[in-house]
Amino acid sequence: MAKSMAWGTPQHIAARRLAATSESPAVKWLLVSIAVAFLVVFLFVPLGVVFGSAFAAGIMPYFKSFADPDTQASIRLTLIAAAISVPLNVAFGMCAAWAIGKFQFPGRSLLITLIDLPFSVSPVVAGLVYVLLFGLQGVFGKWLQAHDIHIIFAIPGIVLVTIFVTFPFVARELLPMMQAQGNDEEEAALTLGAGGWQTFTRITLPNVRWALIYGVILCNARAMGEFGAVSVVSGHIRGLTDTMPLQVEFLYNDYQFVPAFAVASLLALLALVTLVVKTVVEARFES
Repeated sequence: MAKSMAWGTPQHIAARRLAATSESPAVKWLLVSIAVAFLVVFLFVPLGVVFGSAFAAGIMPYFKSFADPDTQASIRLTLIAAAISVPLNVAFGMCAAWAIGKFQFPGRSLLITLIDLPFSVSPVVAGLVYVLLFGLQGVFGKWLQAHDIHIIFAIPGIVLVTIFVTFPFVARELLPMMQAQGNDEEEAALTLGAGGWQTFTRITLPNVRWALIYGVILCNARAMGEFGAVSVVSGHIRGLTDTMPLQVEFLYNDYQFVPAFAVASLLALLALVTLVVKTVVEARFES
């Protein structure tokens, strides 16, 4: 008779872990079928409808949709908002992750909680907060008006809310890596005579480079696709403050279905490219 394994030993834990993941083939196929069916219904079918509707009138009307000046302006504004918000979030994410991951200080837990705030606050609420701060009737409204500075219903407001809704992505990807690595390598480099910048560029940054790239990809994807907060502060001025998601809404409500789905398909393509890059980076990160 085989001797039973003692409770809590490594052998016992390994046996329980194996038993917990050794499901029958029927259960495995059921779970896989549910996952595939969910993806088909909620991902592939909507994407198929978007691209099918975009090319419903043919390939020429599809490309002609992008010749509209307002659509081109919305693409430019989307890229501008992403081009400003992503580098600022990279700088903030590096500083926040460095401070939280490498040092102990009062308020550290509070700072982690505040970084997660955009995940829990509705983007519409965030947009309204910025209107209350920088709108004509807001806290700084009279001062901004006196100095002829326009933030709400202008590009600065769109950039500000985009920064707000995207700033946790880089910090959240870097923080676990920096916490796991500790300070040993940096302290050794400093002991051997390396300067602060050398330590950062040759020790810290290479160790977190894949997490940083991963965070940048997620941040950029959210920046280009943000709708709620941008909708509140944009004022929907066509050709000036409409980003691509807002342009899709306007075209669709104006019964211009082919142009609306053409712009939507461009956003979907950007998302698909982001997923491909994310998968490649994730594979390199895990390896």
